[in-house]
Amino acid sequence: MAKLNSVKYSNEIEGIVTSDERLADIVLRNDAPRTHDEKEIAGYRDALSSIHRDPSAFDLDETTVLGLHRTIMSHTLHGGGRYKGRDNAIISISGGRREIVFTPVPASETPDAMGQLFLAYMEARDSGVEPLLLIPCVILDFLCIHPFPDGNGRTSRLLTTALLYNSGFDVCRFVSLDEHISLTKGAYYSALRESSAGWCESDWTYLPFVRYFLRSLLECYMDLDTRFAVTNDGRLSKHDRIALMVENSLAPVSKRQICAALPDVSPRTVESVLAELRSKGMIEKVGSYRDARYRWIGPRDTR
Repeated sequence: MAKLNSVKYSNEIEGIVTSDERLADIVLRNDAPRTHDEKEIAGYRDALSSIHRDPSAFDLDETTVLGLHRTIMSHTLHGGGRYKGRDNAIISISGGRREIVFTPVPASETPDAMGQLFLAYMEARDSGVEPLLLIPCVILDFLCIHPFPDGNGRTSRLLTTALLYNSGFDVCRFVSLDEHISLTKGAYYSALRESSAGWCESDWTYLPFVRYFLRSLLECYMDLDTRFAVTNDGRLSKHDRIALMVENSLAPVSKRQICAALPDVSPRTVESVLAELRSKGMIEKVGSYRDARYRWIGPRDTR
């Protein structure tokens, strides 16, 4: 479930999408991709699988960064694993107008900037800097350098997972951090914008992005704790387990997520309980039919 959601939402943040059925075929059954978007998704699947398979093989160095990017792009014609050959810019589009919101490091300076990032990371790590503070700082610097012509955001999220693993935090094996980022995309970009302001002039602060990162990671652990409690408590009825799953989820939860977390409960039962909870005003439906999620709005369980 976590792997499927990570592949889906990390790509969806960048506008790379396919149907849920095709996503499951590609991620869970290794189906061959058919469209350009599916090729991008298959590349991310392969990169994420390699991290889950052997996280100790991934550290923050040039081999890791270029290798992850090469894997992401391995099913496309663009190739990967090379730093950008020309200058790029981060552009926002609003009302048909394009605006440069950030100008990253020039292409000619990118290899040196990345080398400095690797050295700074090793020095901070070896001197005992708390990894939960160090990791978001590294990711912010990576995104400000923006070393690739494409795939920077996805590479940064893979690096986040790998660095968390190597620091002893394996929550991403069970809960998708990418999904949490996607569901709070506005806050994610706002934190990036605040922390990157003045970065090129060496007049910036890591704090907004660090706060966002720590909050997202905490929410992942709280979700994990909730799912273990709900799935392992045999004393609860199926109805109560479904209700608690929605009530205790920090973000709106989908029917598919409930079914994946409670494999002994049939989809028909999940649908029936969700319909009953909606009719009693305990939950509300968020989003369209295809992406429908459910949020708890009733009184909280005091048990």
